[in-house]
Amino acid sequence: MFSKNWTERSTADYSDKIRRLREAVDEAEAIVVGAGAGLSASAGFAYSGERFERYFYDFAEKYHFKDMYSGGFYPYDTLEEYWAYWSRYIYINRYMDAPKPVYHRLYDLVKNKDYFVLTTNVDHCFQKAGFDSERLFYTQGDYGLFQCSRPCHQNTYGNEAVIREMVEAQGYSIDTDGTLILPEGTSPRMMVPSDLVPHCPKCGEPMSMNLTLRA
Repeated sequence: MFSKNWTERSTADYSDKIRRLREAVDEAEAIVVGAGAGLSASAGFAYSGERFERYFYDFAEKYHFKDMYSGGFYPYDTLEEYWAYWSRYIYINRYMDAPKPVYHRLYDLVKNKDYFVLTTNVDHCFQKAGFDSERLFYTQGDYGLFQCSRPCHQNTYGNEAVIREMVEAQGYSIDTDGTLILPEGTSPRMMVPSDLVPHCPKCGEPMSMNLTLRA
């Protein structure tokens, strides 16, 4: 049983911290934002649980993954299966909008300030919320970019068009609001056509994501 007095003190302490933080933001001339995975999780981009089961139940059954992140490290036998997994992963975490407006609310707090963002997040949520890309340093890359796996050069390439083709080739459709939908009574294919597997336009080696992955 919880103490009413303890709950009231705890709530008051929490509210006081929020008030002092808001005052500090209002008074600041410049703000540096540091953000990691917790911010996207609070916006609804969970990598396990219901979202994982909805979009990766077939991979979970075959390989016994417990979350999206684990599946990203699996040594798939073919590039066709590898890109089936990663195209879904990229689409739902880069091209679908976050369920909750956490990033938009943060932008409203700092948009009239001299701000800069340092983030390990690779899901483009800051940019989609209106943050100036010139004021962002995303240290671990961007789901929306490919690069040569060698790499033979430093260029990166936008991947939205081919990612959409890949998920549609697996049987998904894309709703008008960008949501990924699997038609009722169907199961997704766990392969993409070989002609959709991306290769470097300069050396011909397979492309990889523009990511710094940590095991």
